[in-house]
Amino acid sequence: MRISFLLLTASLCALVLLLAPASEGCGPGRGHGRRRLPKKLIPLAYKQFSPNVAEKTLGASGRPEGKITRNSERFKELTPNYNTDIIFKDEEDTNADRLMTQRCKDKLNSLAISVMNMWPGVKLRVTEGWDEDGHHSEDSLHYEGRAVDITTSDRDRNKYAMLARLAVEAGFDWVYYESKAHIHCSVKSEHSVAAKTGGCFPGDAQVMLEDGTTKLMRDLHPSDRVLASSASDGQGPLLYSPVLSFLDRQPNVTKIFYIIGTNSGLNITLTAAHLIFVTDCTSEPNGKEAAEGPLVGSVRKTRPSWQTGLRTVFASDILPGQCVLTSQAKEGSQATLSVVTFVEEHRSTGLYAPLTQHGSIVVNGVLASCYAAMDNHHLAHWVLAPLRFFYSLMGPSEPQIDGLHWYPWLLQMLGQILLDAGHFHPWGIEQGLRDEQQRRVSH
Repeated sequence: MRISFLLLTASLCALVLLLAPASEGCGPGRGHGRRRLPKKLIPLAYKQFSPNVAEKTLGASGRPEGKITRNSERFKELTPNYNTDIIFKDEEDTNADRLMTQRCKDKLNSLAISVMNMWPGVKLRVTEGWDEDGHHSEDSLHYEGRAVDITTSDRDRNKYAMLARLAVEAGFDWVYYESKAHIHCSVKSEHSVAAKTGGCFPGDAQVMLEDGTTKLMRDLHPSDRVLASSASDGQGPLLYSPVLSFLDRQPNVTKIFYIIGTNSGLNITLTAAHLIFVTDCTSEPNGKEAAEGPLVGSVRKTRPSWQTGLRTVFASDILPGQCVLTSQAKEGSQATLSVVTFVEEHRSTGLYAPLTQHGSIVVNGVLASCYAAMDNHHLAHWVLAPLRFFYSLMGPSEPQIDGLHWYPWLLQMLGQILLDAGHFHPWGIEQGLRDEQQRRVSH
C-alpha cells in the first residue's frame, strides 16, 4: 500500500513539473515560462449591461432579499471597506457608502487594482453604496449593500465605458452602463453564493447500473458500474464504467442545485459549477427544431456540425434551446439529443461527485461530466489520470471520510497558482481557496 501511495505521489509531482513550464507568469516581476498575452478588453456600450439579462434574475445578481437597516439582524452582514485605493463620496457623511457585503467588497477591491493598472494615477470612486435613506427604487440592491455606483477619481466620462468592462472582469455579477455619470454594479447575495459552491449531484439523483436497475446517488458505492460514455469527450457509445471513488461526498450539506429540464422529460439536477455536455441545437430544413435525434459517434450523420459543437459547460451557463445528451438505453447504444426547455433552482440535501473510470456519468438519464469547478473537462480528465490509474491498480476505494477528496483539493490549490482565475467557476472553489487567490491578487 505504501509503494502504491508513493507511486501516486510521484505521479502527482511529475504532473506538476509538466504543468509548470507551460504555466503563464502573472503579477509583477519575472514569471515562469512564456509571458501571457494581454487580453483584449472591449468597452461596454452606453446602456449595455453584462450579462445580458435583467439584474434580479437567476443569471445575474438574483432576487432581492429585503432591506437592511442599522437596527436589523442582517446589518452584521455588511462590512466596511477602508481600502485607501478607493475614494468614497459619502455625501451623507455617515460612512454608509463604505458598507457592503463581503462579496461586493472583494469585487470592488479587485476592480480598484485594475483601475490603477489601466490608468496610473487614477483611482476608483464610489458615489453610491449601501442606501439607508430610501433614495432608490423599492427593490434596489443598494438597500442590501449588494450594489455600488462607480466612476473614476478624475471623473473623465471617456473612461466609463472601459470602467464598465473592468468591472465585468473583476467579477461583479451584473454591470450596467446606466448613466453618462456612473456605472452600476451589483453582486449575488452571500447566502446564494455560499449555497452554490462546489460541483456535485444531490443524494436523490439516480444512476443506471449494469443489471438494468437504478440506484440513488446517496447509495452508490465504489465498484458499482454505472452508465457512462466510452469516450472522454462524450461522443462514444455508452458503456458501464466502474465507480472508483468520490471526488466529493457530503451527505448532510444542503445546497442550491440547478434543475435542467428537457423536452424528452429527462431532467438532471446538479450544482452550478458542475460540467455538463452540451451542443447548440440546429434546425431541420423545414424549420423544425432538431431534437432527440439518434447519434452516430454521438451525433446524427445529417448534422456533423453538432459533433464539432459538442462541449462541456458549467450548469449555471446552460440555456434553454441548447441540447444535452440523454439516454435510457443499454451498453453499446448511442445517446440522443434533447432540447433544454427550462433551468430552475432547487434546494436539496447531499453532495455527491462520483469518479468513474471514463470521466462521465449518466444521471437521471442525462450525460454529465464527473468534473466541476474548472471549465475544461479534458484537462480535468487528464490531471486526474494518476488517481484513476491508482484506483484501477489497487481496486476501487471505500467511501472516503465525508468531504472533498484530498487529490482534487490539492489540484485546485495548484490550479489557482498555475492557471488564470478565468478557468474556474466563481462558485466552484471552496471559500478558503478563493480567499488565498484574493490575497495573491492584492499583493
